Amino acid sequence: MTKRALISVSDKSNIEAFAKGLIELGFEIISTGGTLKALKTAGISAQAVEKITDFPEILDGRVKTLHPYIHGGLLADRKNDKHEAQLKEYNITPIDLVIVNLYPFQEALANENTTDADKIENIDIGGPTMLRAAAKNFANVAVIVDPTDYTDILQALKQDTLDQNKRLELAGKVFRHTAHYDALIAGYFNEQTGTQYPDTYSVTYEKVQSLRYGENPHQEAAFYKQAKAVSFSLATANQLHGKELSYNNIQDANAALEIIAEYKEPTAVAVKHMNPCGIGVSDSIVNAFEKAYEADSISIFGGIVACNRPVDGNTATLLREIFLEIVIAPSFTQEALDILTEKKNIRLLEVLVEQGKSDSKKITSVTGGLLVQDQDNGMADENDWTFPTKRKPSEQETADLLFAWRAVKHVKSNAIVLAKDNQTVGIGAGQMNRIGAANIAIEQSGDKANEAVLASDAFFPMPDTVEAAVKAGVTAIIQPGGSKRDQDSISVCDDHGIAMVYTGMRHFKH
Repeated sequence: MTKRALISVSDKSNIEAFAKGLIELGFEIISTGGTLKALKTAGISAQAVEKITDFPEILDGRVKTLHPYIHGGLLADRKNDKHEAQLKEYNITPIDLVIVNLYPFQEALANENTTDADKIENIDIGGPTMLRAAAKNFANVAVIVDPTDYTDILQALKQDTLDQNKRLELAGKVFRHTAHYDALIAGYFNEQTGTQYPDTYSVTYEKVQSLRYGENPHQEAAFYKQAKAVSFSLATANQLHGKELSYNNIQDANAALEIIAEYKEPTAVAVKHMNPCGIGVSDSIVNAFEKAYEADSISIFGGIVACNRPVDGNTATLLREIFLEIVIAPSFTQEALDILTEKKNIRLLEVLVEQGKSDSKKITSVTGGLLVQDQDNGMADENDWTFPTKRKPSEQETADLLFAWRAVKHVKSNAIVLAKDNQTVGIGAGQMNRIGAANIAIEQSGDKANEAVLASDAFFPMPDTVEAAVKAGVTAIIQPGGSKRDQDSISVCDDHGIAMVYTGMRHFKH
């Protein structure tokens, strides 16, 4: 009995060679629209679906395969006597092989010149319906959605090794593909209607790479990117040198990118375990890096450095002297590449470093669920600051307070940052109480704490942090305010001539 294959593809890569291979194996081919035309142009024998259905394509091709002669052939269980009898009764020929891929909705979505009407027309209906029908009936119908599978499937057909395990694998690929497709469409309609947190939350990501392991060697892991391309992302980074990124590399590098996005001026950020260990801002990237390095010359060892300006030879010379996992920058001069690539294991990543806000959601998995929130794009405007103390900060203190506030936003809570002259001088991260974080930052800063400013990611529940700052020589403090005991901290500041700023905005980071 002649076997029948249905081919209807938007992506016509290698379809002619595959179809010829099927003809050689005795398959009869039925096809639609542009695919049929391409096959016939290539001299491949194929029947139009409308000849099978005895019904023309209508509604500009919106309806062509939605017919019992097609879906009966796709869904019939060959081991079910009733199904077999109905096929004969209605003169329906079974379909053994389905090769379908879908209208390019994702490409239409990514194209800024595509109108909303064009996007709607690129929502495939017949294709997903055929794919789902064939995949449901995988025991009887082999279904191919991915052109990269053509060679393997032809080989399996020739050797009669297209077994149930392979059919199941192909069916699974189909349902992942249609789920991805539908999630993109759902996301588009969410955007159109302004629906940010729907009752069911469908997201889809595409695999970038398998990772050697996760946070620890006994954990498996992979890296995925969101389907909607983002230029300011590690998922689209251009790696110029070094071995592939690890799970922890990606986490740390992403933290570095989020921090560097806060600063307009030439800035260098050093990150370790997703916390900044040094941030420097200056008139050139080489001077900015020197500040970031001097902020904590011990913790930077084995860390990650991100720069928001091209890395030149002078900067590369300094970077080369330290063991670093990764250097991220918008670009590297040839001199810088020549210097840094002398080190075998350092990874060099080109990323379009931008200052600005991210419109993507922050997704965190919990056991049995997800937490979804907006990115922390908040940055309290100086015009919104309030001044509860008798003394207001000087112009220099104000600049340092703004610098420190941008930094503390990206330090794990409880967080305290000491800064002076556009440089972090002490960072206390991830402590169970605020005074613990303050003591770490103060101890780290040493003599540099004198005349520095202090930033706290959340309010002071009691005055102990301010009292520690007084002893260290801090002259100005920035914090959200809002504690029932705010006046205790204000009084300590007033007693010692310290200026305090309230931002009215908290930056917890868990």
